[in-house]
Amino acid sequence: MMLFRELSMRFTAPRKISKARDLDLRNKYQFQWWAVSRVNAVPFAGKKKGADSGIDGLIYFKPEGKTTEKAIVAVKGGDNVNVAMVRDLAHVVDREKAKIGVFITLAEATGPMRTEAVKAGFYETLYGKYPKLQILTVADLFSGKQPSIPLVDTASFKKAAREYLDEQHDLPF
Repeated sequence: MMLFRELSMRFTAPRKISKARDLDLRNKYQFQWWAVSRVNAVPFAGKKKGADSGIDGLIYFKPEGKTTEKAIVAVKGGDNVNVAMVRDLAHVVDREKAKIGVFITLAEATGPMRTEAVKAGFYETLYGKYPKLQILTVADLFSGKQPSIPLVDTASFKKAAREYLDEQHDLPF
């Protein structure tokens, strides 16, 4: 417990792309957890390291205000992202019977990746249509963009606290 507290006290959340890249290079799990927190998702399996079955985080929502549904969040750091990763997320969304998939990438999404996301179609509710697969870059997150998801259910879970500091520091690890 003390080790986690010490690490979290030393961790400063990235506030620009270069710091996000640095975090990804130094600690891919910390990068994933940080990205998941930026979209108000719950880290999958309680931040345990290891095989995640293609799921890095979950966002719970109530499309009509009654039944809780979920969106799967997948995070990819590094500069090499491709259309196969979006297809993999589509398979995970289907396998888990989730309604929406959110793909967060440090790199820019390619044209084929965006086309694949559009081909997945929409999740429709009484109150609107939402893209079934959504791609957000870290740059999008820094600009305040969030996934398009109906009525996020914040009462069903305790999300990780977002870290804010006035100044960006170099990461200690």
